[in-house]
Amino acid sequence: MITLHCKLTFENNKDKEALMDIMRKFSSCFRYAYNKLLEGHSRKDLKKHLQKIFNINSRYVDDAIFKAQSLINSCIATYQSPSKVIFGGRRLFELLKNKHINGERRNKLKQKWEERRKHCLYSRGDKTKKGNLNIRIELEKDKLTLRINTGDRNWIKANIKRTANRQNDKWINFIADLIRAEETKEYFPYSVEVRKIDNDFYAFISYQDVKIEEPTITKDNGVIGIDINASPFHIAMASVKTDGNLEKIRRISLHHLLGKTKNQREYLSWQITHQITDMAKEENKAIAIEKLSNIPKGERGDGNGKLRKRLQQWIYKGLLEKIKTLAKRKRIQVIEVNPAYTSVIGALKYAPQYSLDKDTAGAFVIGRKALGFREEIPKNYEKLITEKEYLKFAEERIRQEKERTQESLKEEKNQYKRKPIQKKLKELNKNLKIIQSLYSEPQAQEPVNRWKQQVRGLSWTSYKLWQIVKVALAIPVLGKSLSRDLSPLKGIIVSGAWDRVARRLAPVSWDRGYGMDKYRQLGTCPYLKEAGYKYPSPKCGVLYPRFG
Repeated sequence: MITLHCKLTFENNKDKEALMDIMRKFSSCFRYAYNKLLEGHSRKDLKKHLQKIFNINSRYVDDAIFKAQSLINSCIATYQSPSKVIFGGRRLFELLKNKHINGERRNKLKQKWEERRKHCLYSRGDKTKKGNLNIRIELEKDKLTLRINTGDRNWIKANIKRTANRQNDKWINFIADLIRAEETKEYFPYSVEVRKIDNDFYAFISYQDVKIEEPTITKDNGVIGIDINASPFHIAMASVKTDGNLEKIRRISLHHLLGKTKNQREYLSWQITHQITDMAKEENKAIAIEKLSNIPKGERGDGNGKLRKRLQQWIYKGLLEKIKTLAKRKRIQVIEVNPAYTSVIGALKYAPQYSLDKDTAGAFVIGRKALGFREEIPKNYEKLITEKEYLKFAEERIRQEKERTQESLKEEKNQYKRKPIQKKLKELNKNLKIIQSLYSEPQAQEPVNRWKQQVRGLSWTSYKLWQIVKVALAIPVLGKSLSRDLSPLKGIIVSGAWDRVARRLAPVSWDRGYGMDKYRQLGTCPYLKEAGYKYPSPKCGVLYPRFG
């Protein structure tokens, strides 16, 4: 979607007053429709009702309802409460509440707030109505005008003032497309929003680029997988050959976006987008990105204030949209892939093998998915999650982590800091349930080979196999969920030698009914004998590493 803006001027004050009147009616209709939608009223019921109340045509009413519903959807997508929206802007409203602001400064703030609240007019584009029915751009002999419907078949015209500042200005292409559409009668839709800003009137025109050319750079020469991360704040990129092998890795830091205004972040994100697309064009490779719908940005009281502040300034979706737009203009193919388990697969499978960080490994998985490769579980991982002794070891490690987490929860008195600890405790309980289900008896069939089938006691369809591998390896081997250091997994994925992990992570309690009598008779744990563990006392239920 491309948005252009232009200034509007009027030949007489009567037209200007007529525009302000229809803008006031539309803004009131928009606010009324927003509140009624929150109460549960349907669009169909509101359309006729609002037309009688505000005395504007049905097309304007429908556009007001559409705009109100879009605002509600935007609040829900960003995890904000739609009922707390302040029309005109919360920041200006809070400033006006301050009694120490008065005089000329207060008048300017109030004028700005009222302009945002009361002076807006919006009309959606329609291909069958010459591009737009209520607010249409007309080409006259020596000028461009904006024809605005003010109701009862009355129209006013505003002169469009806009100059092309450079040769590749998109305004030139837009006017050329309008002239071509007028000659061929093949119109394209464009939406127009008229706003009053500092006593001047501006029109914001949004449309889809009608020139859609087939990409010349495709995945036939490989792809560049892109993974955008909030912590650390950077873009990880991996160039993938057509055979699925890794060719090159890069990263672009995004820390310079923190602390910037919205307009500054927008400008910097376009620069980053040009850098990425130029890189793809130079290597003659397509671009692979994740297809995400909703991105959680945290909420107040979740105990992660620093991360939440960073996520609020995270331009993830905006950056992906810019990549798609700019790549289309440069005729570079963009492939969107399912983001499910890309980070998990990258961290568990490719990060240990290639000595990568988990973000770059995730970008590598995104690139492989775009090329059509399926990610199979490594054989040693399959063997590991079917080995009963390892599963008992993993369960004990998770139990110990659970006990430490419970102690931390008891000691923590801050109600906000307790929330992430409670969340972690809930996750540990879920992980214990998964581990226990892997060796519970009896089972209907082999869990690894037929994991999509239901086993007695637990439905395997509720857990993806990669999720099971993550649970079995993360805390037992890495000490926490997908830490930055993934090197301990290398020995397991290559040779399946998990006893080295047990040696590093001692002591581990085994007094859980797992054949303690047998261990007391032998004096040493037979499964960890090679790892160097020695059973010190028949009465002790803890294994300690043997030194020397």
